[in-house]
Amino acid sequence: MGKMTGGTAFMELCKTLIRRTAAGLTAILVVAALAACEPAKTPPQTRSPQPATKTAAAQTTAAAKPAAVAAKTVETVKAETTPSLAAKHMIAAANPLAAEAGRQILRAGGGAIDAAIAAQMVLTLVEPQSSGIGGGAFLMHYDAGTGAIDSYDGRETAPKSASPDMLLKADGTPKKFYEAVVGGSSVGVPGLLRMLEMVHKEHGNLPWADLFQPAIELSEKGFAISPRLAGLLAKEKFIKDIPVSRAYFHDAAGNPKTEGTLLKNPDLAATLKAVAQGGADAFYSGTVAENIVGTVLTAERNPSGMTMADLASYEAKKRPPVCIPYRVWLICGMGPPSSGGLTTLQILGILQNFDIAAEAPFGAKAVHLIAEASRLAFADRNTYIADPDFVPVPSGGLLDPAYLHLRASEIDPARAGGKRFPGMPGPSAELKFAPDVAEKGLSTTHLSVIDEDGNGVSMTSSIENAFGSRLMSGGFLLNNQLTDFSFRPEANGAPVANRAEAGKRPRSSMSPTLVFDGSGKLVMAVGSPGGSRIIGYVAKTLIAALDWNMGMDEAIDAPNFVNRNGATDLEAGTGLEALQPSLEAMGHEVRLMSRASGLHGIRVTANGLEGGADRRREGVALGD
Repeated sequence: MGKMTGGTAFMELCKTLIRRTAAGLTAILVVAALAACEPAKTPPQTRSPQPATKTAAAQTTAAAKPAAVAAKTVETVKAETTPSLAAKHMIAAANPLAAEAGRQILRAGGGAIDAAIAAQMVLTLVEPQSSGIGGGAFLMHYDAGTGAIDSYDGRETAPKSASPDMLLKADGTPKKFYEAVVGGSSVGVPGLLRMLEMVHKEHGNLPWADLFQPAIELSEKGFAISPRLAGLLAKEKFIKDIPVSRAYFHDAAGNPKTEGTLLKNPDLAATLKAVAQGGADAFYSGTVAENIVGTVLTAERNPSGMTMADLASYEAKKRPPVCIPYRVWLICGMGPPSSGGLTTLQILGILQNFDIAAEAPFGAKAVHLIAEASRLAFADRNTYIADPDFVPVPSGGLLDPAYLHLRASEIDPARAGGKRFPGMPGPSAELKFAPDVAEKGLSTTHLSVIDEDGNGVSMTSSIENAFGSRLMSGGFLLNNQLTDFSFRPEANGAPVANRAEAGKRPRSSMSPTLVFDGSGKLVMAVGSPGGSRIIGYVAKTLIAALDWNMGMDEAIDAPNFVNRNGATDLEAGTGLEALQPSLEAMGHEVRLMSRASGLHGIRVTANGLEGGADRRREGVALGD
């Protein structure tokens, strides 16, 4: 085991960056983060591709009207995709039309948050199964002018009618997952728009209304259904039973609409026009809110008790980010109620005690060490992390360097440790909560943006399951995020920290992440969808880029592997399959997984902005 070494410049910079985030942090978290700052050497250069000749579209410097994206299709955007390097600005998002909308906003003088909002509105239309204004999000923002690192919580909340036993059957046993998902009672009060409005007021450049125009025009003119959306519609089993959703997603014969079908959404256009003109208030009150409440109250399956007051009282929150120094970088993520930031940083903090850079990338030894670190981090996650407004989360203790060193000492470099128990991360930690290991939240999206001024956004948004609750209102799908609560409110006589409660936000695994170098400069924005596996996907990408010096696209496309304090999952169809015998000989239970990540990231290199979009999905990185 070893620590960071080198000069004092990084140590002082590390402390300065952490103090910038310290206003909202608990004293123990600030002390723990500052204690982790060590002198370090200059970061190595990544293996960046050489700049290629840009297309005519990429060479255009004149500001384009944001609504110009409506004239494009997925195919034309892909044909005009810039090289993986850009000189001025870049956005990476899960659908080419959304990425193009963001790029047009950047070209028009918009900042990173402006581009993110425009792209997210288009994603509501073209990737409705994953995210949208009927759901929530977590967002990390970096202000290059002030150096401020901020995190914003737009997570859904449970209505006042929610209770700890809401996911149980009459006999006291947990409902099956889809018994709870479909219908009104799984719908949390959406948080996305209120959160985006908060960030825009603090960091936006362009008028709020302008950011909705690309999505409004696309909704009215229509877009061609993408291969991914068509494939998911073909597999979807519940939309056929929901009249409004069936009318939108199915044809007159009752069959799911297919790839290439032109899909128009005038109801969504009307909703977006109202929000563009009236701000988020137009969503949380008035006709839009009345329609949401009416939809969930009258749902044939699992009607909800949500009220207009639940919507009107929703508040987005500016939360303290969680940060640790890793090698020669400072890495910051989203704190609770997301478990993503703390758990990802715990994995890295434990691995800080090993020389991962010296191990063969994606070799058996490296995979073993990372899996064992993840096993320990998930043991803590499953026990301690929930909504901090309801449960005292020992964030500072979880990231304390001494605690992480102690956890690292539990790892045998040659032998798997089996199922791990949670540790005791500081005096504020109490083992009064039972662990919850349920996996949820698989339908999500991530986008990353860095603008010309160096401001950055890393945002992960979601409606939870594919197509959420399956209920539509105002042209958008409503989330099923309340099934992210623990179905069992108690286990072994102890309460579960993530049990449902009125006004509470369910635990998430979303992990929007920002990385800073030894000079304090933003050098990476990255994140992914994927349920609780998000944490493993993001940790893998960070290690591949920072320890193994891979380029952004190479790190994203590298094979995934995850351990959530159980089996070690290896991505099927990749070179990792060959590691199964070696890992099993070390004592790992190995499973092959086929679930796809959706990583999208941007890295700042000496050659420019280097974008990465996960080959497993249909996103792109676009820039100029």
